[in-house]
Amino acid sequence: MSEHKLPKLPPKKYQPSGLTILYEDQEIIVVDKAPGLLTIGTDREKERTAHFLLNEYVMKGNSRSKNRVFIVHRLDRETSGILVFAKNEQSKAFLQENWKDFGKKYLAVVHGKLKYKQGEYTSYLMENKALRVYSTKDTVAGKLARTGFKVLKETEELSLLEIELFTGRKHQIRVHLSEKGNAVLGDKVYGTAEKGPQRLALHSFSLRIMHPFKKKEMTFETVVPTYFEGLFK
Repeated sequence: MSEHKLPKLPPKKYQPSGLTILYEDQEIIVVDKAPGLLTIGTDREKERTAHFLLNEYVMKGNSRSKNRVFIVHRLDRETSGILVFAKNEQSKAFLQENWKDFGKKYLAVVHGKLKYKQGEYTSYLMENKALRVYSTKDTVAGKLARTGFKVLKETEELSLLEIELFTGRKHQIRVHLSEKGNAVLGDKVYGTAEKGPQRLALHSFSLRIMHPFKKKEMTFETVVPTYFEGLFK
């Protein structure tokens, strides 16, 4: 990104609530999403989403504006971190077609210590009728999922991991870590019941993409969430 003059971003007070704009130009908009915010609307929630808020932002209060943002990928509601949206159909198509080749890294705080401090988890994932994802030996029905991991910090109770996604399956990180006995802290679906209102300790901190128009590689990064840091003090 240092090769290009970065567009000037609006002051924080003009940015949508729950989103910090990291980069914006005529083709894409990259944001840091707060935990608790949906990426896209559901039947029960249509307006408190990153997609809705960014559409309002690019329309700048003009209901007749044709400016829109387009979904490229998603983060779970409780997962924080980097999201990229396209500003036109062509950019959306380019990003989605090349998504598997881009670099996607996460930070996760998990329960316990890992036996191996670096490696890769591989399995085939399926989803049951209750929308819960699990590993299967059925390589035809299941979808291949590969998750790289590296331990950055650890205590007797917790470990901070850097995660690299080599595939992009639903709940992939959470399922792989849970099945290895190191569920993500605050995971109410794949973890165990915990005391207190703990947030899901999963954060998309680094995204490397190819710009859809400039065809230049760009990497976006965020800092370690203070919540994560606080767990190791």
